[in-house]
Amino acid sequence: MKTLYVRIVLTYVVIAMVSGVLALLLTNWYYLETLRSFSERRALHLASEIRTLYESLPGAELPAFLSRMGNMGFQIYAADGERHGEFYGAPFKDTALGEEVIRRVLQGEVYQGLLEERRLLMVNGYFENSVVNTVGLRVMWEGEAYALFIRPDMRQQVGEVRNMLAVLLGMTFVLSIVFMMICTRYIVKPVKRLTQATRALAGGNYSIQADTARQDELGELSRHFAYMAESLKRLDSMRQEFVANVSHEIQSPLTTIQGFAQAMRSGEATEEEGRRYLAFIEEESRRLSSLGKQLLTLAALDQEEGVRQAASFRLDEQIRQALILTEWQWTGKGLAVEPELDEVMISADAGLLLQVWLNLIANAIKFTPEGGTVRISLAAESEGAIVTVSDTGAGIAPGDLPHIFDRFYKADKIRSRGASTGSGLGLAISQRIVVLHGGTIQAGSEPGQGAVFTVRLPLRAKSGL
Repeated sequence: MKTLYVRIVLTYVVIAMVSGVLALLLTNWYYLETLRSFSERRALHLASEIRTLYESLPGAELPAFLSRMGNMGFQIYAADGERHGEFYGAPFKDTALGEEVIRRVLQGEVYQGLLEERRLLMVNGYFENSVVNTVGLRVMWEGEAYALFIRPDMRQQVGEVRNMLAVLLGMTFVLSIVFMMICTRYIVKPVKRLTQATRALAGGNYSIQADTARQDELGELSRHFAYMAESLKRLDSMRQEFVANVSHEIQSPLTTIQGFAQAMRSGEATEEEGRRYLAFIEEESRRLSSLGKQLLTLAALDQEEGVRQAASFRLDEQIRQALILTEWQWTGKGLAVEPELDEVMISADAGLLLQVWLNLIANAIKFTPEGGTVRISLAAESEGAIVTVSDTGAGIAPGDLPHIFDRFYKADKIRSRGASTGSGLGLAISQRIVVLHGGTIQAGSEPGQGAVFTVRLPLRAKSGL
């Protein structure tokens, strides 16, 4: 498996090679479009000047003249009519030259090797040490025509510069790879730390120390990773707390049932006590059944992302139905119920929303003392409906409000005043149902002034299909 470090280094090498090839092709294009004709005109001008200089020297010996020109930085090849040739100046690496070219020059044509050459990379021909890469002119000596092929000696003119440039480019390439390897190691190092942190996270260690001070993408990744680790830590803590709460909620009625069952089995209980024990066992069994149903409801709701079975109905009528279903509770405590319900049509899951109103109304009844008042209002908004359920109970402490919708959370120290406690799941279920519909639910309270629960719902629920 290739590591990220190797991949980055190889990617850089490939990019450098591809860039070099593209640069060479672009240079070749620039040479063809601009430099080749200029270089050939300059070479032809130099060759013409050399011929003019020779012709201006009466009685000059051609071999001696060409020898001096060779010593001055020119490479020259001279051929007579019988194709016998002599070289002057620095030797050519490639001395092959077609007889047809020599014949043409002897007949008076001008030969321009750079313009006549055809190859893929023409820019290389400029530096090629070949007789083909010359300018050919005819000169006369002692009545006989000679073909002169002349070119500047590139090794004298640009040889050292070319070598130095080649060394410079080579060192640049090598050093760039070395520095790239060092920089890549610096880049990959925090990624390796995140990999180690991932392994630790998988092992249950959520105390991850990520480098969140970096102001780049890796720093952002580290901050998101640290946030994820903290979220997983909270989630695991909630899971453990959830398991502990469920165990406690189940263990408490089971212990009660077991104690009363043992008392009845011993035969020491009177008939009246036995009936009372059976009533306790029945009540605790009902609690267990209710807890199981609520847990199943929460598990099912957690799997949903929206409402699957939405239908249009009168929300005000549904709330009145909830009040009728709970009438035996609030009449039994002598509570005054004051509904203020506007007519509102809504598209939602009627069964789920009915559970919300039953939970909120039952919660208000439970924590409102005898003779108190429960108020329920419904009003239409621009794009939704707002429902408030308030009571005149003891209220909720400020420290309990942020956790009032947590699962198994019970703020009973002020609210219950000795009332029988529930499972702590009703408000959590209500919140989940409201969120699935695309709405919100909030709790507000001042100790001693009762509690107010406000539900806002869109007129059309969010679809879960």
